[in-house]
Order: sequence, then C-alpha cells, then structure tokens
Amino acid sequence: MAKKIIVTGGAGFIGSSIVNPLCADNDVLIIDNLHTGSMENVKESMKLGAKFHRGEAGDIAVTHFDPDLVFHLGMFSSTPMYREDNSLVTRVVGDAINIFKFASERNTPVVFASSSSLYNGYQPPHHEGLVPLAKDFYTEARFAVERLANVYSEQHGLNATALRLFAVYGPRDEKKGKYANLVTQFMKSIENGESPLVYGNGNQTRDFTYVDDVVRAFNMATSLKGFNVLNVGRGESFTINEMINKLNEHLGKDVEAKYMPNPIVNYVDHTEADTTKAEKVLGFKAKYSLDEGIDKLWEYLTAPTSH
Repeated sequence: MAKKIIVTGGAGFIGSSIVNPLCADNDVLIIDNLHTGSMENVKESMKLGAKFHRGEAGDIAVTHFDPDLVFHLGMFSSTPMYREDNSLVTRVVGDAINIFKFASERNTPVVFASSSSLYNGYQPPHHEGLVPLAKDFYTEARFAVERLANVYSEQHGLNATALRLFAVYGPRDEKKGKYANLVTQFMKSIENGESPLVYGNGNQTRDFTYVDDVVRAFNMATSLKGFNVLNVGRGESFTINEMINKLNEHLGKDVEAKYMPNPIVNYVDHTEADTTKAEKVLGFKAKYSLDEGIDKLWEYLTAPTSH
C-alpha cells in the first residue's frame, strides 16, 4: 500500500539514496536546503512525481503534507561545519523540535540519522549503552536530538528511532566535496595520481559502511515502537592506511599517501560498531564488505551516465 513519506535532507547523499527507491510506489516529499544536497541527486525521483520543498527541515509543518512516515536526515552533517559555525547546533535542535512535535501530533513514526562520532573517546567496539562524552559541537547536536526524541516519546508517545551511522560512503557522496567520506575522496585522488592527505599516521580506524546497507536499515526501522537507538555499521574496522591500500589495489595504482600532523582537536581516532542490538531488534546485518563497496562505488563513478 502506498504511503505518504517525508524525507528531510532528501536531496543529500544518504537522503537521496533513501528517496529514489521509494518514489515508484509512494507519495514522497523531499525537504532540503541544498547545503550539501543537489537536485541532480533526485532528478529521477522528481520524474516519478516526488515533491520538493526547498527550505529547512523544521519547515515540515508549513508544507501542508500529512505523512505516514518521516525520515529525518536534514541536519548539518560534518564536524568541520560546526567548528566554523557553532550556532548550527541551535538550528539542528530547533528543527528537531519542530519535526518531533509535528510527528507526535499525527502519531507519525520518525527514523533519523545520528552518528558514530558520539562514541568519540571510547575504545571500540562501540555499543549503544555508552554515554556520549563532550567532545565537539557536531556530536552535541546529534546527542541533543536523540534526547529530545526520547522526551517526545516519553511525554507524547512518539515512535522515534535514532540510527548511529558509521562512516557511510557510496554513490552521490562525491557531491559533498570536502565533506565526503574518505573512501570517496581518496578514490578520486588516487584515480588522478594525487597523494591522499592523511592526518596523523593513518593508523586511525573506521567502520566503513556502504550506503545501500544504511538505506535498508532505515526502512527496517520504521516499524519499531517507542524510542530506540541502534548502531548501523559492519562491525568491522580498517585503518586509513589499509583502506588506501585497498583503493590502490582496486584501481591498479601505487599512489602513496601524504601525512601531516593532525590539526583537529578531539579527532575521532577509532570507530567500530557493536551490531548486536541491531541484529536482535531489527534482524539487520550489513551485507557489503569494504571490498564490495569499493567495487560498487568505482562502478558508479566510472559509469558514463550515472552522475
């Protein structure tokens, strides 16, 4: 049965990956301010009848669209953005309040993007019971959104699920430019024979997660009741150096990285998801290995008409 679905941030990398498969069978409204999103990402969805509202995620009530489901990804999505403008925390929290209030009044479930960066300061593997430490403005915004969802669930019966995403990469990520995942950035650098720039010694680790797995997790989480927090990752980590070696091997290159002292305070050194809860609650387990994800990303980037 067709549903009415709102996707905030729906023209962005992950948002458009969620939107595009939905549009054939559902009535979809995309809300996006196009900060890092692009209409190019949703051109096929628009042809299939998706509606578009250019604005902030918190505009949800003025769109006069009464949804059965909300996917909320319309939040500023990278730590450097918040370092440059701390007030983004206020905007993210304000938008979340508008969305949760709107959804509570309609008994509409919300599935929203949170971040593995909340585990900064803890040794992996990371499980959902760890209490986030005060590390940066980006994680403060995401944790505040999680706590607000919990409050709306407790006080107003909102069904809201936070998905803590681990190092997501895949098609259309390249449109985020300097905010794209390192897999995407370094693939393009190595393809061009340019040395990837690595902060530190490259031994920091990431749980790289292919975007199709993230899309599947979002769709699986729509039936959950109450407030939930779940990790979405592979449960497997690689060093930045290992990832660069895999890219070189795949592209048939031998490009060496360039290393520099890490200028970032409270840099996230290690991420690796404990996926036990997601497997138990959702039956979710990531399908794509890093090698398989690199294959799919390369196939997309080299296809003549895909982007």
